[in-house]
Amino acid sequence: MPRTPVYEQVIADVVAAIEAGTLKPGDKLPSIAELRERYESSAWPIRYALRILDERGWIETHQGKGSFVKGKDGT
Repeated sequence: MPRTPVYEQVIADVVAAIEAGTLKPGDKLPSIAELRERYESSAWPIRYALRILDERGWIETHQGKGSFVKGKDGT
C-alpha cells in the first residue's frame, strides 16, 4: 500500500486538530523546523501543506511570524 505523502498528512492532522478544537482561532502552528522534525521530512512538503491550508482558508501565514489558525469569520 502506498504511503500517504507528508504534505497530505500535515494537512489532515492540522484540519483534524482544528475540527476537534485542539487548535483554536488565533493559535500559532508549530514552526516549519518543528513540523519537519515531527514528520521526519524536508521543508518543502511542510511549506506546501501550509500553503494549501492557507489557500483553503484554514490558516493564515505571516512571513517571519508564523502560521495561525483562522477564525470562522476569516480572521
